Amino acid sequence: MKTEFFMHMIPPTITAQQHKVRVTKKKVPVFYDPPELATAKSKLEAHLAKHVYEKHQGAVELVVKWCFPIAGRHRDGDYRTSKPDLDNLQKALKDCITRLGFWIDDAYVVREISEKFWADVPGIYIRITDIGDDNA
Repeated sequence: MKTEFFMHMIPPTITAQQHKVRVTKKKVPVFYDPPELATAKSKLEAHLAKHVYEKHQGAVELVVKWCFPIAGRHRDGDYRTSKPDLDNLQKALKDCITRLGFWIDDAYVVREISEKFWADVPGIYIRITDIGDDNA
């Protein structure tokens, strides 16, 4: 099975790396999302929810292309080498994909290709493809 779509949006730049922590009276750390991260995840989930059809059941390949609106002297298709870090963007996205039920757990992602670009058309391209265990 393959799930493939493009979400026309301005990708969020706040990442899962920006969790906050507070300590309870019993000295137990509690991690939480600051309001900006919660808003970004809600935005991602609203766009992702339109594309949930069937749950992927086994090993998957995840391909993501982050397309940020062009700024400065960049051209369409130039790699974005500035923050946010790609791995932190991916973590927030995979958390949302998991919560919406595209797959059982993001541990099923055994192959991952991700890139970030400057683009005339901002958004996020996503392709999730089932792959056999013999290919993992």
